[in-house]
Parts: sequence; C-alpha cells; structure tokens
Amino acid sequence: MSTTEKQASFLSLNLPPAQIENLKALKYAHMTPIQALALPAALEGRDLIAQARTGSGKTAAFGIALLCKLNPRDFGTQALIMCPTRELCTQVATEIRRLARYLPNIKVAVLCGGQALGPQIASLAHGAHIVVGTPGRLKDHVTKQTLKLERVSTLVLDEADRMLDMGFSEDIDEIIGQTSPGRQTLLFSATFPDNIASLSAQYQNDALRVEVESVAAETTIAQHYYLCGAKEQGQLRSAALLKLLQYYAPESCVVFCNTRQSTVEMAQHLSDAGLVAMALQGEMEQRERDQVLIQFRNGSCQVLVATDVAARGLDIEQLPMVINADLPRDLEVYTHRIGRTGRAGNEGLALSLYFENERFRVEALQKRGDNVGSVELSDIASVPAKNNVNVSTSKQTIHIAGGRKNKIRPGDILGALTAQERVPGSAIGRIDILDFSSFVAIEISHIADAISQLENRRIKGQKFKVRRLHTIATRSRR
Repeated sequence: MSTTEKQASFLSLNLPPAQIENLKALKYAHMTPIQALALPAALEGRDLIAQARTGSGKTAAFGIALLCKLNPRDFGTQALIMCPTRELCTQVATEIRRLARYLPNIKVAVLCGGQALGPQIASLAHGAHIVVGTPGRLKDHVTKQTLKLERVSTLVLDEADRMLDMGFSEDIDEIIGQTSPGRQTLLFSATFPDNIASLSAQYQNDALRVEVESVAAETTIAQHYYLCGAKEQGQLRSAALLKLLQYYAPESCVVFCNTRQSTVEMAQHLSDAGLVAMALQGEMEQRERDQVLIQFRNGSCQVLVATDVAARGLDIEQLPMVINADLPRDLEVYTHRIGRTGRAGNEGLALSLYFENERFRVEALQKRGDNVGSVELSDIASVPAKNNVNVSTSKQTIHIAGGRKNKIRPGDILGALTAQERVPGSAIGRIDILDFSSFVAIEISHIADAISQLENRRIKGQKFKVRRLHTIATRSRR
C-alpha cells in the first residue's frame, strides 16, 4: 500500500471520546501517513507489518491501538513492546504515558540493560499494564520469572530490523514463546529484508502489510556528496568533515561513521579543532551514553559522531543536518541515516564524503532515483557561507546526583535555580530527570551562579552533589 496526500482525522476512528480529547490536548490534529494506514487495521485487532522510519509517528500508531484494549483494573502485563536500544525504549515509554493520560492509573515499566535488576524486579512486583524493554533484559526477567507474559494481548516489535541486526533473534524467540498464541502482533521496521519476512511468517497470522514512501522520495532533504580525493586517507576525510562543519555551521548535527574507532577519532579531531563534539559508540557504558545523548539533546553538544547501532533510537525533532563521514555499505542504511533530518515538514540537509574508489556507491544511489549531486570539496570555498563560523554552543550541562527515585521533579530544580534571581529563567534550558540523576542545561554565562545555587540550596529537603559535565570526545576502551 502507498500513502495518500489526504490528511485523515483521528475523529474518523472509533476511539473513546476521552482519548480524542487527550489527542487534541497533545496537538494531534491529523494522522500521519503511517497512522492513517496502520491504525484502522490495528484497532480491528489485525496483525500488522508496517514499514516506516523513525519520526513517522509509528509510536502513536501502535500506542493508541494497544491502549484501547487495556483493562486498567488488571495490573497484569497486557502489552509488551520490544525495542533495540534503551534510548528508544525511553522515548516509546514517554510517548505511551502521554497517550495514556485519559486512562486512570496506567503503569508503564521500562526494562533495559545497563541498569540494576533489583529495582526493576521490585517495580514489576507491583504489576505493570505495559512493559517496554530491550530483548536481552526482557529475557533476563522471563528467565527469572519476574516477568509474566501469558496475559499479553498486544505484542509490538519496534525497529525489528535493527533488533535482528544486533543479534537478538534468539532472545526474541524465547520471549515471544512465553506469550499467548492468541495475541495481536504489530511489527514495525524501517526496512524489509528477508529475515523480517521470516519473522512475520513465524509469529504473525494473516498480517496486513503497510508501507509509507521512503525518505529518499521526500523533497525536504537536500543531498550533496563531496569528493575528498582519489584514495582513502583518514586525514583527508577528517579535514573535509571539519571544513563542512565550519562552512555550514549547523545548530546541531549527527556525523555517521562505520566503525566505533572512527567515531572516537573523528570526535577527538573535531574537539581538538575547537568544536563541541562527542562520540557515541557501542563500547560506552550506559551512564556515559545517557550523558552524551542528554547533552546533545539539550544543546550543550552540537556535533554527535556515532555509529548506526549506537545512534539507533536517537530521536531529535529538529535536526538540521546529518553528515556521512563514511559512506554506508547498505543503501537502506543511507536512507535511514538521512531520514533523521528533514522531519515533520522541516527542511533538512544530508552531506556525504567519498573518495574516487567509492564512486560506485554514489552511482548506485543515483540509479535508485535519489537526487544526489556530486561536488568537489574545493568548490565550497568559493561560495559565501550563510554562517561561516565554528560550530559552538552557548550551553553547558549540570549534573545533580539525585533523580526520580528521590522524588525530584523539573519544577523543583527550576525553583532552586531561580530562588534568589541570580539565574534568570531564560538562561535555563532542558531538564532531564533519570532514576538517580538529573541534568539541566544552563547558558554558559550563568553556569557558575547556577552551580552555586544548587550547591547551597536543598531540593526536596536534601542537598545533592552537583558538578558540571564537560563535553569532550569519549575515548574508546581497548
């Protein structure tokens, strides 16, 4: 099936009036293409296999459907959502909670690796209507029998292609084996390789397949390729990347590399040149990953250098630019990478670096129909840049050693910062609260006053350790 240009209203669906009002409050005016295609069938209880990229509105597509089947009085796990990364789990759980505001006392539990099992087990002991988790950690709980899945009526596999790419096939099999054969199974994937077809055939019953147009067909993303030289040379690639960032000076940018080591080297090169850059790669501890992503989202770090796996689940609403420092080996990976910019009708820019011996990959993209132009890197020097300055940031992030488990809320941090009017509200950026940590972005000119305020005031009757996070490239462990 293909998308239509007509914008369908949520009023056309048989949704509870309270949910309609909730959607209005959330500014959900019209369905996105994937929602218009998937929701009617999902609400009918059909199994579904949907091909849609990150940012297409797919979370609401399955979230609205599963909430309509939920019994708030039953605290058994009725819906299970599997995602490839902790970051995506957190985003999905946050959106599900927003969509569930019209229902009383709905509990959503997030089960991911990189966190202690004990608190998760304690949370599950009190029941959870909806569980969102990564396959590895879900399997741990199933094995320990701390997670019971026999009452699951809706199973969602989100970004199923990446879960299989990451080697979660056996874990997925074991988890699904604990659910009822009569469940509804909703499978969402950015691509549709053979292993996804096999997964659908094994676990779905007469599944309806829906598909939205690929990101390559969207005109909101301008794509440019820059030739670095005849043969692959790391120094030329690093210099070319720096030149593009200095020329375009994006407010924020994700740079993709093919290997973990390349991300660290590229981020270090950019940091050494005076740019605010950090690496996101698979060898990092979960605490480090959280801190890098928080700083990127809140504007303290404006260049994130990442591998595909590490960046999976990264959801930035307005990302103006992505750069392929390394050309991906798979055309579908290219589609997914550039799809992180130009979202929600915004214009985006996708730049790619290549060497002469990689020209065949550019030609493959052109044959596929992507509107890709090849440019000599030296050409950009003759064209005035719109904002020809170094990429920089006006914010830094403060870490507070207390979080959700300490009953801290964003308002508590905001109140502590502004209590003596030394830190104006306009200087305070995004506030992120995790279980045992909180993070707040502050304009650099007010960072010292902000730290002093937090060190000398109590939050929820307690004093917490406070420190400034430093945005530097994260080195790889060997």
